[in-house]
Amino acid sequence: MNNHSNLHKIMQSLCCHPPSEHGDVKRIKRSRNMKFYRRWQPVAALTFDLDDTLYDNREVIVRAERRLRNWMEIHCNAIASFDAAQWKMIRQQVISDNPRLVGFVTEIRRAQILLAASICGLHTSNAKTLADDAIEFFLFERSNFSVSDQTIETLSSLYSHYPLVAITNGNVDCDRLGLSPYFQRVIKAGSDGHPKPDLALFDIAKNWLGLPTSEILHVGDHLQADVRGAKLAGFKACWFNDTHKPLMLQQRASFLPDVEISHLSQLLILTYTFNPTSKLN
Repeated sequence: MNNHSNLHKIMQSLCCHPPSEHGDVKRIKRSRNMKFYRRWQPVAALTFDLDDTLYDNREVIVRAERRLRNWMEIHCNAIASFDAAQWKMIRQQVISDNPRLVGFVTEIRRAQILLAASICGLHTSNAKTLADDAIEFFLFERSNFSVSDQTIETLSSLYSHYPLVAITNGNVDCDRLGLSPYFQRVIKAGSDGHPKPDLALFDIAKNWLGLPTSEILHVGDHLQADVRGAKLAGFKACWFNDTHKPLMLQQRASFLPDVEISHLSQLLILTYTFNPTSKLN
């Protein structure tokens, strides 16, 4: 039996259960598109994915890559002339040569530029300088945007009542985005360990929070990196699904989340309504 068949049977048996003996009908109705796949128990801390959870990372990356191409036209026009298919081939070659880089997005991009520079005939030292400068430029542009006021307001409300930790496979600058004040710690793949769904980053969060894993809720959009990773680590998992595509139609679904939301503000309903000791308002 495949994973989707298993998920379908489990969902039929679980998702209709009331979230908790503490929730009442009126409050459950307020949850709108919130879906529960497991019987809910209160949490004492939250961890967050960043990219595509707190902001739309796809359009950010597209814009940053376009600006990097413009930068390359000035600093190495030969590389700027590579089309999307060629960049994809270079990326595949980088990962084939260095499988350990999978999940380390900054180092993959750096290796791509180094290989592209080599193909264009640049001397090794010049290629390294170009790659370092290009990465510095890209990282600036990749964090050159604003997080929505609604997201900031949600984090601010949660921060007043829960320890919050960020767990990311990405390379965004939380200081520049104004996110740092809301997270007691930001844990990143690469500098802190192997990327999600590996347990390394979750273990750091667990040890830092000093709480039972069953009392930690991880919020993220990715069914493998976030939901699978969180459940393997023993955390509760909140799947952020702003696409509204049903779980059963998701190819990456291998673990049931505990709860599914489509708006971050629903976390306030979740923590206020179903955490009887919470004072969120």
